[in-house]
Amino acid sequence: AAIIMAMGYPWPTVVIGMIAFGALMGIAQGWFIAYQGIPAFIVTLAGLSILRGFALWLTQGYSIPIKDAPGFFWLGRGEFLGLPVPALIAVLVTVVGYVVIAYTKYGRQVVAVGSNLEAARRVGMPAKWIVASVYMVSGIACALAGLLIAARLGSGSSNAAVGFELQVIAAVVLGGTSLMGGRGSILGTVLGTLTIAVIGNGLILMHISPFFTQIVTGAIILVAIWLNTKIFTTNFRFGGKKK
Repeated sequence: AAIIMAMGYPWPTVVIGMIAFGALMGIAQGWFIAYQGIPAFIVTLAGLSILRGFALWLTQGYSIPIKDAPGFFWLGRGEFLGLPVPALIAVLVTVVGYVVIAYTKYGRQVVAVGSNLEAARRVGMPAKWIVASVYMVSGIACALAGLLIAARLGSGSSNAAVGFELQVIAAVVLGGTSLMGGRGSILGTVLGTLTIAVIGNGLILMHISPFFTQIVTGAIILVAIWLNTKIFTTNFRFGGKKK
C-alpha cells in the first residue's frame, strides 16, 4: 500500500485494492487447505514465510514513507466523536463478526463445518467452499489490520507486526475458541485480546523487559490450549480417569 501510494495513486483506491488483495491471498491458501487437503498449519506457515519474504524483497528491508495522505492517516490516528478511529473500526468489525456468526446462515454453516466437516457435507452444505471462504475472511481482516498499522505509523514496514500471529492465537484460544472446531465466540475473542493487551501493558508499567512479554504469551498459549483440550473435554477429571 505504501509503495502504491508513493506512485501517486489515491488512498481510497489503494485501501480497496489492498483489501481485495488480502481476500485473494486468503482464498488462495484456503484452496490448498480445503480442496487439496494440505494441513492448515503447513499452508498458513508457508504463506507467512512467502508473504513476509515478498515484503522484504519489495522494500529491501527499509520502511516506505507515506506522504500527503491525511485521509489515510486519519484511519490510524484520527478521532470521531472523541473516540479513536482504529478503536471504532475494531468495534465495527466485532459487531459484524458477531452478527454473522450468531444470526446468519453462513455463520451457522461455519460452526457446523468446524464441528464436523463430513457431517456438514452429507447434509448438503458446501463444506469445502465454507472452509476456503473462512480463510478469505481472515485475509481481509489481515489486510485491514495492516492498513491500520501503516496509517498509524505513516509508513509501510516489512518488519511491522512481527510476532502478532502468536498474540492472535493466544487471544483466540484464551477467549474459549475450541481448536477442535465447533465452539467459539466473538465476545470471548475480544475478552482474550483485551487480556493479552492488559498483560503486555502491565509488564511495561512494571518496568519488566518487553522481551519477557513473549515468554508470557507463550505460557498463556500453552496453558490455554491445555485447558482447551483437557478441562473442556467431556468427563475430564483432575487426577482421575475419563469415564
